[in-house]
Amino acid sequence: MQSETPLVDLPPLPMSSHVQQFVRECAAAKPNALAISADDRQLTFGQLWQWSTNVAHCLNGLAVGPDVVVGVLLDRSPEAIAANLGILRAGAAFLPLDPALPPERLRFVLRDSGVRQVITSGSLASRLADSAVQVIDIGSVLSQPARSDLADCPVSPASLAYVIYTSGSTGEPKGVEITHAGLGNLIRWHCRHFHVTAADRAAHMATISFDAAVWEVWPYLAAGASIHIPDASTRSNPQRVRDWIVAEGITIAFLPTASAEKAMALDWPSSTSLRVLLTGADTLYQRPPASLPFAVVNNYGPTECTVVATSGTVLPAEFEVGVPSIGRPIEGIYIQVFDSQAQVVAAGEAGELYLGGAGLARGYRNRPDLTAQKFINNPFPGTGDRLYRTGDLVRLRPDGQLDFIGRTDEQVKIRGYRVEPSEIVRALLAHPAIESAAVIAKDAAGEKRLYAYIQRAPGQALRLDNLFEHLRGSLPESMLPAGFIAIDSLPVGANGKIDRSALPEPSSANLLRDEDFASPSTVIEGRVAAVLGELLRLENVGRSDNFFLLGGHSLLGTQLITRIDEIFGVQLSLLDLFDHPTVEGISAEIENHILAKLEAEGQCVPLSPESDATGQERRS
Repeated sequence: MQSETPLVDLPPLPMSSHVQQFVRECAAAKPNALAISADDRQLTFGQLWQWSTNVAHCLNGLAVGPDVVVGVLLDRSPEAIAANLGILRAGAAFLPLDPALPPERLRFVLRDSGVRQVITSGSLASRLADSAVQVIDIGSVLSQPARSDLADCPVSPASLAYVIYTSGSTGEPKGVEITHAGLGNLIRWHCRHFHVTAADRAAHMATISFDAAVWEVWPYLAAGASIHIPDASTRSNPQRVRDWIVAEGITIAFLPTASAEKAMALDWPSSTSLRVLLTGADTLYQRPPASLPFAVVNNYGPTECTVVATSGTVLPAEFEVGVPSIGRPIEGIYIQVFDSQAQVVAAGEAGELYLGGAGLARGYRNRPDLTAQKFINNPFPGTGDRLYRTGDLVRLRPDGQLDFIGRTDEQVKIRGYRVEPSEIVRALLAHPAIESAAVIAKDAAGEKRLYAYIQRAPGQALRLDNLFEHLRGSLPESMLPAGFIAIDSLPVGANGKIDRSALPEPSSANLLRDEDFASPSTVIEGRVAAVLGELLRLENVGRSDNFFLLGGHSLLGTQLITRIDEIFGVQLSLLDLFDHPTVEGISAEIENHILAKLEAEGQCVPLSPESDATGQERRS
C-alpha cells in the first residue's frame, strides 16, 4: 500500500491559461502521441486538435462565443471529447447531455438552459426532433476536409466553461454554471498533487453528464497524458474493470464509491501499473487492505465546487480505524463549518459545511433566486467573496481532516448521483391515479435504494407497468424507485410534515405487484428468474415481475445481460431490458434471438415449456 501521495516540484501550470491552451501546447509539441483510446480506436493529440478545429470553425460560423452554451448529446467517446474541446476553443461552454436522459427531462434541460445548438450523432439526432435547437452532426463535421488552425476565442477566468444539471429540491433539475477559473483550479491541483505526466494512462468511465467525467478528461489532456475508455460490459463488472485496468496499463482511475469498495476487495497483481485509485460520490465505509499495490484516495465535492473540494488518502485498517474521512481542502478551496445559527463551530463539533475559493460555480443557470439562497456573502475577508452552502453535515478533526456525517435536508446519493426525493414526488403526483406520495432511501442488498409510498386517488386503478413508463418518461434511471408501497394515507407529525419514521419498512409482503405471484412457466423463464433472484438477492421472482421494480438498475442490468449471454449465448441490450423488463418479456426476447439464430443456420426449432434453452427436448 502506497503512503500519502506527496506534492511534487512540477513546473506550475500558468494561472492565466485555460485548458484549451494546455492541449494546444501538447498537440504542437507531440502531435503523434496518443491522446484517446476507445473501442480499438486511437486518436493522437494532433488528430484530436484537428477534430476540435473543425468543430470550432463550425461554431464560429454560427456566431457562438463567450458565455454561449452548446449542448453535446453523445456517449463517452473521442468524438464527445473533441466536441467539448472545440466548444471551449470557440469561447463557449459545453452542456453534456446523457443519451439515456428521459424525453421529458431532455426537453426541460434544453428549454431551461436556452441552448440553441446541440452537437450529436446521426443515431441520436431523432431525440431532438421535437426541440427548437439546431442539430450539428458530429460525424459530418469531423469528416469534412481538415480546416486550417485558428486562434482560440479569448475567454476570461470568469467565463463559463461548462454547465451540468443536477437534481433539484424544487422538483426540477438545476443547471450549475462552472467557470474557467474553477476548471483551471481543478486541473492545476490535480496535475500537481498526483504528479500527472505525459506517461500517465487515465481511465474515462463516468457518464458524460456526471461531473466526475470532467475530472477524468481535462487534467490528463492538459498534461499530455492519454485517456482510455472501456466498453459498457467492462464498466459494469468489478472483475472486468480490474482486468481491463491491468491489461491497459492504466495508472490513474476514478471509480464511484460502491464500485471502488468492490474493486478494493479483489486480488490485484503486484505488477499492476495502477498507482492511484480515486473514489468519491458517496460515503466510503471500507478501507483498503495493506496489500493493495496502489493508493486509494477518497474525494468529496458538490458539482457547485468544480468536482472536488476535499481529498485524502485512505489508510488501511492496520494504520487507522473508523470510517475514512473525506480529507482536507484541495488547493484553492476554503472551508468553513457553521452551526444552525451561522456561528463557527469548534473542532470536533458537527456543523454544516460551507465552501469558498476558486472552485465555486458562478451559480445556477437562469435561477438568481436559488443562486442567492445557496451562494452567500463570505463574512471572512481574504478568502473570497462568496461561500456555498453545501447542506452537508461534517465534523472537523483536530488534524484538519473532515468527517462526513449526513445531510441537513432530504437529499440522498444513489450510485453516486445526487437525488432530491421531492423531484420524484413531483413526477409521481403527475400521474392521475396518485393522490399523495413520499419517497425515502433505504439500505437494501448492500446499496441504497429508493422506495415510493403512494396513496391512490379515489376510484383510480393503478398498474405498476403503467406507472413505471410514466416515471421513465421524465426521470433518469438513477431516480426510478426500486419499489412501491401502497398506503391509506401518509403519516403526518405534529409539525404538519410527513413523519418518515412512521412509514412501513419495505418488504416482499407490502411491495406492490401488478397481479398475484405466478411462477415461471418455461425453462427459460425459470433460468431468467433465478438470475434475477441472484442479482437482486430475492428468493422468489415471478414471471410477471419487473426487473426495475424489484430494485434493478442499469449497472445490474449490464450484469444481467452478461449472465444471459453466458447461459443462452444471446446478447441483449439495456434498451431490450427497458422495453421488456419482466421475466416473461426478457425470456421472450431471449427466445426470439435464439429462433433468429437457428433460422439463420437453416434450422428452426420451437421452444416449448418442455424444451431447454437450446431448443432440445428435456429428458427425464
